[in-house]
Amino acid sequence: MANDIFLLNISGPDKPGLTSGLTTVLADYDAKVLDIGQANIHDTLSLGMLFEIQSGEKSSAVQKDLLFKAYELGITAKFTPISLDDYEHWVGLQGKDRYIVTILGDKLSAHQISAVTKVLSDKNLNIDAIKRLTGRLSLVREEEYPRASIELSIRGKINNKAELTEKFMQISHDLNVDIAFQEDNIYRRNRRLVCFDMDSTLIQTEVIDELAELAGVGEEVKAITEAAMNGEIDFNESFTRRMKLLKGLSEDVLHDVAINLPITKGARRLIDTLKSYGFKTAILSGGFTYFGHYLQKELGIDYVYANQLEIKDGLLTGNYLGDIVNGNRKAEYLKEIAQKEGIDINQTIAVGDGANDLQMLNLAGLGIAFHAKPTVKDNAQSSISSIGLDGVLYLLGYHDRHIDLIE
Repeated sequence: MANDIFLLNISGPDKPGLTSGLTTVLADYDAKVLDIGQANIHDTLSLGMLFEIQSGEKSSAVQKDLLFKAYELGITAKFTPISLDDYEHWVGLQGKDRYIVTILGDKLSAHQISAVTKVLSDKNLNIDAIKRLTGRLSLVREEEYPRASIELSIRGKINNKAELTEKFMQISHDLNVDIAFQEDNIYRRNRRLVCFDMDSTLIQTEVIDELAELAGVGEEVKAITEAAMNGEIDFNESFTRRMKLLKGLSEDVLHDVAINLPITKGARRLIDTLKSYGFKTAILSGGFTYFGHYLQKELGIDYVYANQLEIKDGLLTGNYLGDIVNGNRKAEYLKEIAQKEGIDINQTIAVGDGANDLQMLNLAGLGIAFHAKPTVKDNAQSSISSIGLDGVLYLLGYHDRHIDLIE
């Protein structure tokens, strides 16, 4: 005997026992559940079940009993017959490429979401699911650290990823929202190593600029730093020039600078969560090991690679020890740590803000430009500019409830 296929849509106030009651009716008639999914917004349930049932008496009876059960539970039930051809076409779509689009901001507006989803619609991409990653916002209590994020699960064929990314970047610029676009593959769900730039990423300052202020050469060093971060001059040249200007600075000031480092908002929340879920973390910095090691102890970082100051008789000599940690060395260290830990390069994340971070950002499985210079944002895979460093967790798909367990 032939079978019928129905899509059952349920809506109404959520309460315990709804799914149990409905599936018990289906079980009484030996129905086969082909798909099921639900969402709950403001205690209102939207539940869908696709099921197969024997045609004839069973098909009629199960619909009648489901309607009666829905009435009993105080919810609305709607049946849609699905043809076998339509069902098989739907099944065939599961082989399509899948992507994740994450939208981040201090708050999200309909305008921002509309702009993102229109791009997807214009590219004939289907949204399979939408998930809120951040907790609910109060309308009467002012949030100390407002943040909002939703995740869109996308399916379809993308012929020009660069064009899609360019459109998202334009929306991000125009509407002050962060949009991250990733392939939904096995690597995205199994990231294992996160590498951070230090200055202006993990901390909200450029340490070399602070040292320069104390040495009385602040303006000269700051101008060189800015040019280097924007990619206007070679990092090695800029580093050497700045180091020479620090000659004669007392070693005693290093400790005072270290204990007053302004750690970036969200950094502790991010790293505590990463550690709890088994991630390895590293600082890969064009700054100095003295401050990197201080942060390593303060935050519980696993690896630190940075430049070592040369100090003689309690004074900075204006020189450094070893090779300069430039953009190329950062990328090499990322690769080296991944190999040492047995981690595929696609399972790595790199976070940075300057031009000397681009090589590691583009090498990592996920590169994130954090509150970065325009040239860096334009050339990175993803960027975060609207909220703190813990925004990285939303790009990984973590919900606040996963994070709050750690806190």
